[in-house]
Amino acid sequence: MNLFEQNTAANLLPYDGEVIYYGKIFSAVDAKHYLDILLSEIEWKNDEAFIFGKHFITRRKVAWYGDRNFHYTYSKATKHALPWTRELLELKQIAEEKTGANYNSCLLNLYHDGEEGMAYHSDDEKTLVRHAAIASLSFGADRRFLFRHKETKERVTQVLEHGSLLVMKGATQDFWVHRLPKTKKVKSPRVNLTFRKMAQ
Repeated sequence: MNLFEQNTAANLLPYDGEVIYYGKIFSAVDAKHYLDILLSEIEWKNDEAFIFGKHFITRRKVAWYGDRNFHYTYSKATKHALPWTRELLELKQIAEEKTGANYNSCLLNLYHDGEEGMAYHSDDEKTLVRHAAIASLSFGADRRFLFRHKETKERVTQVLEHGSLLVMKGATQDFWVHRLPKTKKVKSPRVNLTFRKMAQ
């Protein structure tokens, strides 16, 4: 298997940003290997958010890892990065070689089934390097991923497959929001890793 085979995938977005979907970059055996490790060895915690003064705890679980103890705040809740595991470093290197970018942190999400999703949002927190690439690896259940332009409301849909890679870069976060819609059709878990570049 050649993990770093050149991919000529086109930009999914019609304007105001760049999103490249590389498709499956892992064999079925390797994808299952990483999924099993991520499910069992990552320090998962239920995500939390503060909305209109109320504290919410989600069924969806998250984990935050990085080069050092980065503080990452979204939805008014702050996470402190854990040290990389060996497998996360392996996946980071693969994402870096495939996308040509460097990353120093990773936010992981565990969706137990299709009843868990993510609302429209942009990854535009001030602690992230502006316009830096964000590499998204998916393992487990195939799920639909949606983009919506902030002004025109135009939408773009892409199914994220087991063992696949997607990268968002350029002005994407300025002009587009993205979400993972819920679905009753999916009964199995999905793990998503988004490798990011935190400001030093």
